[in-house]
Amino acid sequence: MSPLNRLRLGALALLSGLILAGGPATAEVKELRVSQQFGIGYLPLQIARNKGLFEKHAKALGLDDLKVSFVTLGGGSSTNDALLSDSIDIGTGGVGPFLTVWGKTRGNLDVKGIAAISAMPIALVTTNPAIKTLADFTDKDRIALPSVKTSIQAVTLQIAVEKAFGVGHHEKLDGITVSVKHPDAYAALASGKSEITAHFGGPPFQQLELALPNGHKITDSYEALDGPVSFNIAWAKKSFHDANPKAIAAFIAALDEANALIRANPAEAAKIHLIEEKSTADEALVLSIITDPASKFTIAPLNTTKYADFLARTGQIKSRPDSWKDLFFADIHAEPGS
Repeated sequence: MSPLNRLRLGALALLSGLILAGGPATAEVKELRVSQQFGIGYLPLQIARNKGLFEKHAKALGLDDLKVSFVTLGGGSSTNDALLSDSIDIGTGGVGPFLTVWGKTRGNLDVKGIAAISAMPIALVTTNPAIKTLADFTDKDRIALPSVKTSIQAVTLQIAVEKAFGVGHHEKLDGITVSVKHPDAYAALASGKSEITAHFGGPPFQQLELALPNGHKITDSYEALDGPVSFNIAWAKKSFHDANPKAIAAFIAALDEANALIRANPAEAAKIHLIEEKSTADEALVLSIITDPASKFTIAPLNTTKYADFLARTGQIKSRPDSWKDLFFADIHAEPGS
């Protein structure tokens, strides 16, 4: 049975179970509010929006009038604030902020992951020729990333720093990190007139920065964590997930179909990214990122427990998950996650 059919049947079974148990059939939301950020890491969301896939799968599940709206946020902290204040229904972003809110809400609001969105290496790039390794950063440098402490870039930097300087030293460079949106960080590096001398970002910004005079990579997430790891995922509160099984199933099915389009027609996917992001990036560059073997577009989370283990060991979340399934709702437990 295909993942799509499994999702549809699972949603319908849950709804039927509620009715048979004697509970009232609760109407699902009329509008699904989803956050997004910047970059190719959100390509499946961009394609699903462009192609109307969320609405298509919602209609197939009986939600004929579901409206899907998007709000663009600058980082994981603002995403979690919006989710916890009920300003959005589904947050999307890096594994770092997701694990932070998972840890904080465990046993009460129970925020969990819905599905992975993408896995691709995210790189720390600098234009300072004096910096060759992490040990070369000084107090005069500033490393831009989406959200200090909590973003996937911030956590990945801590993991890389710990590997370089030893256990207990993971916060060594935290004092020179600053919260900056990816487009603004790239503009700062390109200007050469900012205090920002490095950016821990994501595609396509890191590729653009590597093309700048003196632009060079210090490390990336795959290197820091010894293999492919999920970059972006989607998450929600348990109360919303449980009350809206059809909307959740439609959301996952839309991502699944978008991923199929990326694999089948990466050239079309590249064009859609440029349209949805309103980007002037070179289309050939975007296509090269999408078709890079290191880029993986799948709803199955990859090595998310590596981040969770680090955050638990360093006291940034209170408990460690027994497996990746503790982090995600059961809708994707049949996937080959990790």
